[in-house]
Amino acid sequence: MSLILQLQQLQGDSLQQLQALYHSTQFPMEVRYYCAQWIESQNWTGIDVESAAAGEPAANVLLQQMIQQINLKVNELTGEDMFPIRLKLTDFSRDLMNRFSSNPLNFVRTIRHCLEQEQQLVSQAANGEQLEGMMPIPDSHREIESAFQQLKWLTQDTEKDLSEQQQKQELFVFQYQETLRIQARLNQLQHDGSNPQKQMEKTQLETRKTEVENMLQAEAQQLLKMRIELAEKHKQTFQLLANVQNRVLEDELIRWKRQQQLAGIGGPPEGTLDTLQCWCEALAELTWQNRQQIKKVELLRQQLPMKVPGIDLLPELNTSITALLSTLVTSTFIIEKQPPQVLKKETRFSASVRLLVGGKLNVHMNPPQVKATIISEVQAKALLNNESSNLNETCGDILNNCGVMEFHRDTGVLNVTFRNMSLKRIRRADRRGSEFVTEEKFTILFQSQFTVASGELVFQVRTMSLPVVVIVHGNQESNALATVLWDNAFAEPGRVPFVVPDKVPWNEMGKALNSKFMAANGRSLSQENLQYLSIKAFSSQNLQSDNPSQLSVSWSTFNRDPLPGRTFTFWKWFHGVLELTRKHLRQSWNDGTIMGFVSRTQAQDLLLSKPNGTFLLRFSDSEIGGITIAWVAQDPQTNERQVWNLQPFTAEDFNIRTLADRIHDLPHLTNLYPDIPKDTAFGNLYTPIDEAPVPGEAGYVKCDLVNRIPGLSTRPASLMTDNPATPSMVHNEPLSPPSMNQGHTMDDLSIGNLDENDLSSMLQDDAYDDGGHNQLNIDELLTGLNTGGLTALPTPTSTSINIGGPKV
Repeated sequence: MSLILQLQQLQGDSLQQLQALYHSTQFPMEVRYYCAQWIESQNWTGIDVESAAAGEPAANVLLQQMIQQINLKVNELTGEDMFPIRLKLTDFSRDLMNRFSSNPLNFVRTIRHCLEQEQQLVSQAANGEQLEGMMPIPDSHREIESAFQQLKWLTQDTEKDLSEQQQKQELFVFQYQETLRIQARLNQLQHDGSNPQKQMEKTQLETRKTEVENMLQAEAQQLLKMRIELAEKHKQTFQLLANVQNRVLEDELIRWKRQQQLAGIGGPPEGTLDTLQCWCEALAELTWQNRQQIKKVELLRQQLPMKVPGIDLLPELNTSITALLSTLVTSTFIIEKQPPQVLKKETRFSASVRLLVGGKLNVHMNPPQVKATIISEVQAKALLNNESSNLNETCGDILNNCGVMEFHRDTGVLNVTFRNMSLKRIRRADRRGSEFVTEEKFTILFQSQFTVASGELVFQVRTMSLPVVVIVHGNQESNALATVLWDNAFAEPGRVPFVVPDKVPWNEMGKALNSKFMAANGRSLSQENLQYLSIKAFSSQNLQSDNPSQLSVSWSTFNRDPLPGRTFTFWKWFHGVLELTRKHLRQSWNDGTIMGFVSRTQAQDLLLSKPNGTFLLRFSDSEIGGITIAWVAQDPQTNERQVWNLQPFTAEDFNIRTLADRIHDLPHLTNLYPDIPKDTAFGNLYTPIDEAPVPGEAGYVKCDLVNRIPGLSTRPASLMTDNPATPSMVHNEPLSPPSMNQGHTMDDLSIGNLDENDLSSMLQDDAYDDGGHNQLNIDELLTGLNTGGLTALPTPTSTSINIGGPKV
């Protein structure tokens, strides 16, 4: 069965994916259907598309053959019901030549891609699978595509009417010239009234003149009617053009820009501009064609002036369609890649600007230069309201801020990329009230001038970046990011630069925080996490409802007023947690081993219901960018079960030793809440340790730092007694000496009822020497044993050094 017949059996999602395929490649499905036999019989894979010299001749032959096949089908399709299909095939035949004549290898790539995707669709539909990466076309896109098809037909129809009108007017002018010749001859015959032959000629000429004048009068009425009807058709086309352009620019392009803005705070990527460029180019082409038609109508009217009864639509149409084209050009000058929104002075940054209609209007024939400048919020507002006549007014200096737009023929993209810009100087405005320097917003303004149709039209274009915050030191970055997040998350479309609400609903804030955290760390925040964050944010308020979405959070609460009893704001604390997780805890967060957003009180309630040695990880409330380990144990003084909290670890600690290794070092920690053995939870993150010392550079043996808790036994869990997680200074149970290759320090053991000879033997081994920090005098130890055992060990250090084998 041929591939085209198998495609006709597709249903549901598979059929939508097929439509999406041909929509994205801009290759009409009608051509694929009517030329299926020829397309499927060609050796598309046999052409070397990577080498122009080797593959281009064969590709050009296939391109010409395809055009011939389409023209043959146009002649074969007869009947009134086939008329729209014939028009579409004819239109595509021209487009095919225009698109691929200069690069036929792209034509081969397009067909090859379509055939490969078709085969995958057929195969996966047969297996009941859905092809990944191919999304169904949204209804709004279908409506836009349908409108474009209608516009093409209307434009073709008015072009046909214009051609007929021109022919009829030329015939009218010819006949009018005949009346002038007849009248001139009659004027000559007025002086020869006595000549019978000339008198007869005069009579015949008068009769002919009357006939021609009657004919001209009828044709003039018909011409006038045609002009009125054509103007009405142009008005209809213009209204549809304006409607489609409004949907593309005000809906789809604005949606893309909004997605680009949300992507700056962790939202999904905005996606490519390919579809938007296709629509904008189609709008440019159709608008230009209709404008040219209107200009031809004006020329015809100048050649044969005729008073139009009622309101003449043509002058207004000419002005309106030119304005429509101007709006299209200025609106499609966009920032493809935004500059960084936190901009550090004298640091290199990049940006990219693109004109979506550049290819169709041949703007690249006279490559325009684009200039980037930085302006303040006040200047941006004045510029948007056309209150600023000085477009060169800036509030800073940017190096390498000029570039020339380049046209990439393979993709049809006209853009310029600024790769090495740097902010050299910035002038700040006087701050208002309690406003911080990191709350001041600027924008990068890109501006250029385009010339179209050999200078017939000149467009001044400009576009502004998303708000940027300028910093001079890294310690300002966190506050600057708060300003950026608030602006990106809560800015309204079409706002005055750069107005944002002072208060927002907490549920919207929760979405923004979740988006930011998930983009940085992979796993999203749970409802419990967001509930904890809401309590923390509103700690100074009385939460009378379990639904914090009923409350609004202000900018001051978010990042101006410190949290109660702290020196930092809610955002500073959250950003510290985000950065700590991103740099050091991402894997553990995604594995779900970090509970994180839980209060000290809640952690205590959770752990007290579990056996001793159960622990959890929570972000510190008192320290920015800190995480602590809370575990339940029995207090040796009161014999009561208690929850202990380690001093929080920060990024500096994890630069020395990872969280998983620190947990592995501490035998007091046995199970991750609720009941997961710690080796199961963190075993895949432990750092492998060599079993024997390995000489490194210059013959030195590398040593490892090992975490320990001062005052608590650090014996292996396998050697501990009934309650290994209990903080204890002394254990008096028998203890068999471990093998001497385990590398224990003296602090690793609790000295109990040991035989004097055993102890002497142990102390003579170098393995029980920690480097001089906590060596015990043998006489003191023996004296202690003879008097019934030691009451306390010297206070151990917070880390020990392990050489070679693993620390147990």
